[in-house]
Amino acid sequence: MKIVFTGLAFISGMFGSLFAYMFFYANRKNVVHHSFSVQKECKDSNELSIFFISDIHRRRIDEHLLRKVQSFGPIDVVIIGGDLAEGGVPLSRIDRNVKRLSKLAPLFFIWGNNDREVGEVAIRNIIAKHRGIILDNTDATIENHPMWGICGTDDPSSGNVDVPTALKNAGKYSYLIVATHTPSLFRKVEMICTPELMVAGHMHGGQIRFGKFSLHPLGRFTEVDGKARLISNGYGTSVVPLRFGAAPESHVITIKY
Repeated sequence: MKIVFTGLAFISGMFGSLFAYMFFYANRKNVVHHSFSVQKECKDSNELSIFFISDIHRRRIDEHLLRKVQSFGPIDVVIIGGDLAEGGVPLSRIDRNVKRLSKLAPLFFIWGNNDREVGEVAIRNIIAKHRGIILDNTDATIENHPMWGICGTDDPSSGNVDVPTALKNAGKYSYLIVATHTPSLFRKVEMICTPELMVAGHMHGGQIRFGKFSLHPLGRFTEVDGKARLISNGYGTSVVPLRFGAAPESHVITIKY
């Protein structure tokens, strides 16, 4: 009997340690840096620096994360790539998160599949309060970088997504960024135009994965001939506050043009 209790204690301790590790792992404040050039032989280049963060869900944005982001240099634009929140997240926390992110640079937001669970009006009011812009099938010019436009789509879960409308003004920009919450929209975007950068999140890199076994693939950054695509693992978690094999991440993207 003693052997049985010892075995159970060992197994319980092992699982307890695993869950503690997964919780700690899920709360890391990772900022991944990517850089690329849109013109390979540009002699007098400018730089556009973007901070992209998606799938915050229940996490808190703190000063430690902001300092990490700022260590890469000045940020020109912040993109919240959907799932800023989910049902049950206090509006005060959402407000505080947006306020802190808006300190970095002008802020743009696109809808995720969970955001409206806290109320669409509430989200719109918070973004407006901090002078952010919601890109729901619309576009905008990036401040101090007039050659650049940013287009954003609503999320398919809303039934309001309209990629052609989001991209209707794409031709007026020399360079273009397209933000969608779900990467499944990338193909629809590429049927209309070829942006210099597309960003998305949503899939959390699978969130909990054992080797290659997971519900979704890991996020990744790819760049070919001055055209880049980023699918992020996301910063927060969904369903359970745990991660394994798919680290949380946010991103600083430096583009030379």
